Amino acid sequence: MFRGWRPFHVTLRVHVEAVGRLRQRENYHAIRKAMHTAFARKDFRINQISLEVDHIHLLVEAADGDALKRGIHGFLVAAARRLNVESGPATGRRARLVRDASGKQRVIAAERRGRRGAVFLGRYHVVAITSPWQARNVLRYVLNNYRHHDDVESTPGHGPWIVDYYSSGPTFRGWAEYQHSSRPFPIFPSYQPLPTRPARTWLLAEGWRRGGPISLHDVPGHPRG
Repeated sequence: MFRGWRPFHVTLRVHVEAVGRLRQRENYHAIRKAMHTAFARKDFRINQISLEVDHIHLLVEAADGDALKRGIHGFLVAAARRLNVESGPATGRRARLVRDASGKQRVIAAERRGRRGAVFLGRYHVVAITSPWQARNVLRYVLNNYRHHDDVESTPGHGPWIVDYYSSGPTFRGWAEYQHSSRPFPIFPSYQPLPTRPARTWLLAEGWRRGGPISLHDVPGHPRG
C-alpha cells in the first residue's frame, strides 16, 4: 500500500482465441473507447499505452494503492465489455470481474453464441517505476514495443511504419526526431489516437529526460522494471 501519486508499468494478457488479435481495427477502437472510463477517475491516469498481438502495456499513475487497483480493474472490465461487442452479440450475462477458487481475480467475458470464457488471462503484472533511468527505459519499451516483437507494419504509399499507430506513440512529444522536424511521421486524416492523459508525476513528466530523448528507431530489449 502507498500514498501519494506514483507511476507504474502494467501488463495485461488477452485471450486471443476469445477476442482475436488486438492489432486490428475493431479491437483497437474497442480499447480506445474503454480507455475513456479512466478519464472519469481523479485518482488514476493512463499516460501511455501500446497494443500488441496478445497483450497490452500501460504506463499509469495512481494516487494510492486502492486507486491503482480500482483503476486497473475498471479498465479491465470496460475493455472486456468493449472487446465482446466486437466478438458478436451477447446471449447472457455481461462481462464482469470475478474471484476464482484460489482467490485470484479475472475478467470473464460476456456469454456469447458458441463461447464463454476469460478475456484477460491470469493476473495483471504491475511494476513500480522508481528512478529516472527506469522511467526512460520503460517509456522506450512501451512505445517501441512493436519493434521489440518485430511487428513493424506498412501503410500503402508510405512504407514501413516509423511510429506504432497501435500505441500512444503518435501523440508522444518526447521523440528525439522532434528536434529536427515538426512532423517526423505522418498522421492520417482518419486516424483516431488512443486517449491518454499528461503525466503528473515528476518521473514520467520530466525525470525520464535525464537519460536523453527516445528515438523512433530504437529497438528496446526487456524493460528490467
